[in-house]
Amino acid sequence: MISIDGIRTGVGIAGNVISLGMFLSPMPTFIRIYKKKSVEEFSIVPYVATLMNCMLWMLYGLPVVHPKSFLVLTINAAGSSIELSYVILYLIFSSGPKRLKALSLFLAELVFVATIAVVVITCFHTHERRSLFVGILCVIFCVMMYLAPLTVMRLVIQTKSVEYMPLFLSVASFFNGLCWTIYAQIRFDLFITVSKYILAIQFLSY
Repeated sequence: MISIDGIRTGVGIAGNVISLGMFLSPMPTFIRIYKKKSVEEFSIVPYVATLMNCMLWMLYGLPVVHPKSFLVLTINAAGSSIELSYVILYLIFSSGPKRLKALSLFLAELVFVATIAVVVITCFHTHERRSLFVGILCVIFCVMMYLAPLTVMRLVIQTKSVEYMPLFLSVASFFNGLCWTIYAQIRFDLFITVSKYILAIQFLSY
């Protein structure tokens, strides 16, 4: 007989695969940027927002913060690496105010996450308090990550083209949210549940 933990692990693995697909879905955009040597009208905001979200969930998944969250830790470590590569490519092929904006956001994120990690480890001494503090931050920045693509909506309306809002990213986001919601309900995790409800709202907005 399959245990509850076994089912949860299976759902979590499926969630990891779908999440990986979501993280990789902007690749055509960055291949285009690489070929044209220009970021054109693409915005850095969704990618730095996603990077921040991944780094915070990585912190949440650490054994010293929220034990038994290995799948949360691994997928967000992978997501951080992928989003970091997008940000670096954007910095390379942007210039002027766009590059300055991207660099400022990126550096601010690194300082912020490092500060949060130090505060959590030194000021909170139980898993419950660490999970609560980091979990609240994860939900806040999850809102930023899932609402950041809405900044592209104005461009879509102006150009009457969806080239700046890939459909695959939206579909992957939906199935990612569905899978992780199931994962969070099997062994209830408030913060994962709330964040994935937000994801569902973002998908419906498209």
